[in-house]
Amino acid sequence: MDNYAIYYGLTAIALVITLGAQWFVNHNYKKFLKFTNSKGLKGVDVARKILDINGLNNVPVVEVSGFLSDHYDPRKKVVRLSSDIYNKDTISSVAVAAHECGHAIQDKEGYFFMKIRSAIAPFASFSSYAGYIAILVGCLFGILDFILLGIALELVILLFQVVTLPVEFNASSRALKILNNDHIIEEAEVKGCRKVLTAAALTYVAGVASTVLEMLRLVLMFVRRD
Repeated sequence: MDNYAIYYGLTAIALVITLGAQWFVNHNYKKFLKFTNSKGLKGVDVARKILDINGLNNVPVVEVSGFLSDHYDPRKKVVRLSSDIYNKDTISSVAVAAHECGHAIQDKEGYFFMKIRSAIAPFASFSSYAGYIAILVGCLFGILDFILLGIALELVILLFQVVTLPVEFNASSRALKILNNDHIIEEAEVKGCRKVLTAAALTYVAGVASTVLEMLRLVLMFVRRD
């Protein structure tokens, strides 16, 4: 098989996996964004309840712009929720808000994988740019060492993504357990939250798979040029 066919094929597979996972999470998110919870709790209400129950009264919940821009900032100790999540009383709003609070609880308890991810994050951010620059230079000028450097930097990104998996799965597990055990919403509604969070988790799995395929492509390029 032609080398370029292999390279483009791996890239295409990675793209399909990424787009498929993104479609799946968007589909489930928008689906359950149409269903309100029986207690009329907005995302901000759910977040505040969960944080207070877990002794995180000092952690604020603020509204931010953007689509699914929700996150917990461990540096500033704040839960940030997008407008749809913050202001609406839907199943999706509950699920996402609870998930981000799960990260806040992880931070409070010193969850091992979260600490590892925070330590790797700056290097992963640097590697995402520097890696492709090194590979581009290596390919353009035929410098194999630069391609090898790019592959090494891609490994940092893969490590970050792999460590992220238990962080995200654990946050969702905590969120669902609290929603159910503390009766924040009805048990039947927790099942909807589980579907939303499961779909979201698959995007991280897809990210790992895509990076592995990209690394395989780069390794093949390096081996064939060597």
